Amino acid sequence: MQRTILTFGVISGLLIIGIIILSFSLGLMEAWFGFLVMFIAFAAIFVAIRQYRDQQLGGTIRFGTALRVGLGITLVASLVYVAVWEVYLHFTGSAFIDAYVQSMIDTYMADGMKGAPLEAAIAEAQAMKTQYANPLFRLPMTLLEIFPVGALTSLVAAAVLRNNKALPAS
Repeated sequence: MQRTILTFGVISGLLIIGIIILSFSLGLMEAWFGFLVMFIAFAAIFVAIRQYRDQQLGGTIRFGTALRVGLGITLVASLVYVAVWEVYLHFTGSAFIDAYVQSMIDTYMADGMKGAPLEAAIAEAQAMKTQYANPLFRLPMTLLEIFPVGALTSLVAAAVLRNNKALPAS
């Protein structure tokens, strides 16, 4: 089980963070795109549970065991995601958060926000930028970007792929 979790977790984590960093480099900072990438990469959870069930457990797997495999992959992928993101931030400085805050401000202005509401929104965005500089804020926030998506995928995969009945001998 551990080999399956590590293999699929590392693959999923690297795939997710690689595509997301590439998208930032290309100027695509849409949240929906990031979540789409996560759901697609976490399809590996289905593959891993099915492979583990069929190759290691003779075709049977309980919901709890399948969920443990899925959550294990989610945890490994999440830790890879956070670690690579921190390395990326180290080498790019505050380029991400600067661009993100600026895109928020540009959106507010494009939506016609003016005066006091705009000033308040800008102040809030700047406060978020300050918080993001603190690793005790940033690390859990980065983990919370990815972990719930993997946990949900794990629940669905465990429910769909569970099989408590032994397969007939061939």
